Amino acid sequence: MPFMKKNFKVLLLAVFVAAASCSFTTKSFDNPDKDKMLIDLITYVLEKTHFSNKDFDDAFSAKVYSKFINDVDPLKRYFLEADIKEFSAFEFQIDDQLKSKDLSFFDLVYERLNIRMQEAKSIYKKVLATPFDYNKEESINLDYEKMPYAASKIELENRWKEQLKFSAISTYYDLKEEQKMKLEGKDSLGKLNPEAAKANTDFVPKSDSELEKEARKSTSSSLDDYFAFMNDLERKDYFSVYINSIVEEFDPHTSYMAPQDKDRFDMAMSGKLEGIGARLQKQRDNVKVVEIISGGPAWRGEDLEVGDLITRVKQEDEAESVSIGGMRLDDAVNLIKGPKGSKVTLTVKKVDGTFKEIEITRDVVEIEETYAKSAVVKNNDITFGLIELPRFYFDMENYKARNAASDIKQEIIRLKAEGMEGLVLDLRNNGGGSLKTAIDIGGLFIKSGPIVQVASSDGKIEVLEDNDKSIEWDGPLVILVNELSASASEILAAAMQDYKRAIVIGSKQTYGKGTVQNLIDLNRWMRNNEHGDLGALKVTTQKFYRVNGGSTQLEGVKSDVVVPDRYSFIEVGERDYENPLPYDKIAPANYEVWNGITDFDEVIKNSSKRMAASNQLRLIEKNAKWIKERSDNNTVSLNYKKYISEIEKNMESAKEFDVISEYQTNLSYTSLPYEVELKKADSSLLEKRNRWHKSLSQDVYVEEAIHVLEDLKVNTIRNNKVANIKD
Repeated sequence: MPFMKKNFKVLLLAVFVAAASCSFTTKSFDNPDKDKMLIDLITYVLEKTHFSNKDFDDAFSAKVYSKFINDVDPLKRYFLEADIKEFSAFEFQIDDQLKSKDLSFFDLVYERLNIRMQEAKSIYKKVLATPFDYNKEESINLDYEKMPYAASKIELENRWKEQLKFSAISTYYDLKEEQKMKLEGKDSLGKLNPEAAKANTDFVPKSDSELEKEARKSTSSSLDDYFAFMNDLERKDYFSVYINSIVEEFDPHTSYMAPQDKDRFDMAMSGKLEGIGARLQKQRDNVKVVEIISGGPAWRGEDLEVGDLITRVKQEDEAESVSIGGMRLDDAVNLIKGPKGSKVTLTVKKVDGTFKEIEITRDVVEIEETYAKSAVVKNNDITFGLIELPRFYFDMENYKARNAASDIKQEIIRLKAEGMEGLVLDLRNNGGGSLKTAIDIGGLFIKSGPIVQVASSDGKIEVLEDNDKSIEWDGPLVILVNELSASASEILAAAMQDYKRAIVIGSKQTYGKGTVQNLIDLNRWMRNNEHGDLGALKVTTQKFYRVNGGSTQLEGVKSDVVVPDRYSFIEVGERDYENPLPYDKIAPANYEVWNGITDFDEVIKNSSKRMAASNQLRLIEKNAKWIKERSDNNTVSLNYKKYISEIEKNMESAKEFDVISEYQTNLSYTSLPYEVELKKADSSLLEKRNRWHKSLSQDVYVEEAIHVLEDLKVNTIRNNKVANIKD
């Protein structure tokens, strides 16, 4: 949906489809004005279903007011100070308007936005008609949140000039670098290439003024495309933004899905994606990569990374790239995705501040590549197993079909057949999924007992247990997590930690999402619907708690052994939202701590010592701090010499961290026998597993997990000998 809120790659903890019929409620929603009817319906559903119902009061009104204005003009390049002053008359009236189904605030903002956007079209055309002076001492502040609204149209025009110059100077730099490489006989990767040099023999370089003009033309073309997209937006698109400004004030994971958004959600649940294989998120005027889908084109290319900002998109049959700055997410995604076999070139701003062009050949991304996969790990003649679980997947229509729990069980059986003596369960970057699969997976490691507690808004607590007394794996177990491990990942890691069944290694804390969402089809609440498809509402209906009574909400799961990573200092968790539900505690469930791990604290202490002495982790932490410093720098020089100086400085600083990717462990990884046979017939699978194994061989976190398993194994053998002597 347009102007989407912050929504990190966190999947739903559990997805329920409301089974309500047309007679679900006796309340009538018969307003002939669809917008007013929709407001009435949605506020009613929220009041009836949300876990923590909010009062529609002045405080609520003020938050909706600020959010809506910020969502439609996040860069403050349309509204004037006088507009905001006029809007402010409604700051504390929206709650009353909702009750009376009054849309005058929305109508005023929407109509004024259309006027200001038309004015902006003439501004950018006027500005881009004149050459930029890159020798002038100018800079732009990109911290739009703290920036005041322009006091006059002259000031607003100057602001547009800064932003357009910022866009143009980036293109100007790219054009100059491209020309420089051609003159030096280098290929697109910057390497000397005899064939490239030969092809460029007749190349005639352009003057700086010609390149500057070309950069402005490219910027103008991008703005033309942007406003063309904006012109396609209808009132209903902005009304969806307004509705989300209302519902998202309940909590970060409650949102309205217009019909087209609900269709995309259903499509995503079907298991196939066609495009580059990356999940994207709107971040102010940027499109941010929040997940690289395993096995997809972006994953195979290894260039696009989580945290990268996509700034421009170029199709293979087009000469110019299109700036997606300020473009709504749906439109940006439509530019980026495309049919299998076609190529797209993305200009991205890396998390370290450098810019890079990445060409990706689109493909069909199968959900198969997000299923659990395992590897046999050898170290010191001891066999270990590693299972990576990207998400807690399941079939919504038939749980007994393939799901994460049944797959994990099967992989454990196969690994045991290979002589596994310790298991690593990798939940890093796992945003969640099915609650039931988390419970079933937990049951594979304990005899029986509670896994999670779920609280409803009426205060009722339900303890969800594993009732299967069989244990699939009773040996040493380590769980890997990071800041992006959320929801169901946190349920499983927390349960195994509370039982002292596993040692958790990873970030200081996980994501911190301790809520359950219910997907409600709004059409089911209507007796007689003459307005067409009304979409759906994703509502937070419950909170979950650990078996020890604590909540993972905001707090997440704190690792037993804390290790730094690239995201250590970046705001990526639930706590970084403006309105998350609070942390609280309930009474613990009745459970018995696992007695299979002895010297638990000693093993953790030894692991922490190894991690503290690791040069690789010290460099990773330094890199994380550097990335944070770069992301906090909101001022960019528009003087070309200073601009390129900053780029070169960043590139030089980044070289220090190149050795991070050169790290090698002494561990060896192989596929299970059944997969070895599959790889013989599937070159794509062979490539994917070879790449995965190579990545694992450089993974300092997995290396430490294996060391912990070795310590647990030694202690178990030692204590078993002592027990046998006593017997």
